Amino acid sequence: MEREIFIKLVSEKMKLVRTEQDFSQDKMAETLGISKKTLVQIEKGRITANWTTVVAFCALFNHSEFLTSVIGDRPVEFVQLIASNGAGTPKEKTLGGKVWWKIVVNKGNFRLQQNLISNHYRILDKDDYRWFSSFDKEEALKRIDELSRN
Repeated sequence: MEREIFIKLVSEKMKLVRTEQDFSQDKMAETLGISKKTLVQIEKGRITANWTTVVAFCALFNHSEFLTSVIGDRPVEFVQLIASNGAGTPKEKTLGGKVWWKIVVNKGNFRLQQNLISNHYRILDKDDYRWFSSFDKEEALKRIDELSRN
């Protein structure tokens, strides 16, 4: 997913998340470090949030049901993937993909999963540590081959 599309999707959910969290516009604007006027413009769809605001929003409200309905179960992981242009991120423990993920292939001690909402791919080991993330299926298949050979 391209950064601009991601920003638009998150911007469109800001009002729902604010309401879900029972935040006033003043409190949400202060929390995100933007003016109330800017927040109102975003909520009315007149503008989209900037990248920094979207990153802060995903980090602060990563457990929001409305946010995960657009991104999947790990908003911060998704932000890292977009920020790195799909090049992958450091290895970290995941929940294993019981929700929002389908298994594409199992190879050795690794499995390639695809997110059901964003369609990005990741490779997890048998202990649910993430070794690789990408939007490119061919790149992910190549990487799981490499990892399973070692």
